[in-house]
Amino acid sequence: MFQRISILTLWLLMSGPAWSGGLLIPMDAAQTDHLRAYGVTYWALEIPRRYKAEWLLNYRGGSFLIHEETQTRNFAALQGVLTQPVSDGDIAAIYQEIEQENMEIIPLEKAPKVAVYTPPNSNPWDDAVTLALTYAQIPFDPLWDPDVLRGKLYQYDWLHLHHEDFTGQYGKFYGSFRSAAWYQEQVRTFLAAAREAGFSKVQEHKGAVAAEIRNYVKNGGFLFAMCAATDTLDIALAALGVDIVEAPIDGDGLTPGYIEKLNFENTLAFTNFTIIPNPLIYEFSDIDTNPSPLTVGERYQGDTFALFDFSAKFDPVPTMLTQDHVRKVKDFWGQTTAFRKSKLKPNVIVLAEFPGFGVAKYIHGVLEKGTFTFLGGHDPEDPQHLVGEGDTDLSQYPNSPGYRLILNNVLFPAAKKKPQKT
Repeated sequence: MFQRISILTLWLLMSGPAWSGGLLIPMDAAQTDHLRAYGVTYWALEIPRRYKAEWLLNYRGGSFLIHEETQTRNFAALQGVLTQPVSDGDIAAIYQEIEQENMEIIPLEKAPKVAVYTPPNSNPWDDAVTLALTYAQIPFDPLWDPDVLRGKLYQYDWLHLHHEDFTGQYGKFYGSFRSAAWYQEQVRTFLAAAREAGFSKVQEHKGAVAAEIRNYVKNGGFLFAMCAATDTLDIALAALGVDIVEAPIDGDGLTPGYIEKLNFENTLAFTNFTIIPNPLIYEFSDIDTNPSPLTVGERYQGDTFALFDFSAKFDPVPTMLTQDHVRKVKDFWGQTTAFRKSKLKPNVIVLAEFPGFGVAKYIHGVLEKGTFTFLGGHDPEDPQHLVGEGDTDLSQYPNSPGYRLILNNVLFPAAKKKPQKT
């Protein structure tokens, strides 16, 4: 899935002029703009530059080393990113420290091609990943249901799912917003898209899209999702061929015996969950901790979640995904805020949790050739983030630990080949 690089190999590579000195991008508390540091690293990996670069796991907060100095330093300065020129001797000392400590060197070979699944209509809420990519100046292409069903996903290394409801229930906003213009527009848009694709119901259409996203992962794609896209994707996969949408939403009733007909073999991360079809209840299932860790009766210890410490040399993938300059991150809510551990499949890795409460915030798993990573909550710097609020201005949060978790995922596939459809 990725390449490790030994100290001996590094010394051999350093004998060539292309490895003479470079630029360290520290990612500890000294960094002036953590978020744009990811963008600078992405820029260095892009064609026509393709500078040699490494991710130094657990070294100064997960720093980046670019084996080119002048152009990268100039670009980083324009972005407000702190950098440090390093000589061959400095690099050798860094490598030696990494060899001796719980650290690892991961080569970054190319800039991954990024897609964001997002509807064409303008929703009255922002999307944290889109904000992060835009602020870090990492290019991405938006795509939606027609693109997915035409196989366009396979042109991309990494896919993010916008705050989306794959169950065909329009985000379960029926109870509070069914008279709102934006909600009615969404219903019209989604119905028209479903019928154009040959489906009579939005649930059937979204189910087909969810199945194709699952195929993308199986064939080597990197999937990242937040908030409601995390659990509704799995609910849609479990309910393929089963009507789980109540009559006020789609005009007819549920499939008789729908509970027993759910197929958890189809899901990515969650199993044995109970769905909540009532359109007046703003919750999809018991996967989510309803509605947040800060609710009376379900108050977790403190208002932060804890990132796990992994062995960088033996568990480099979860180590990459949890690189940060803090180990505890302030919590943030969403329609899906966090995941009950009792609903996780055995092969799912918990990356962050609320200790002692059986609740995970951040999870990762492998499905055949690809991976999926889910982060609960909607916006790391807007804990409650209500419908209709303005977009978060990331220039006010350049060192956000929560947004760093998102951008770890963007660079994660940098050492993996582009997925190929089979």
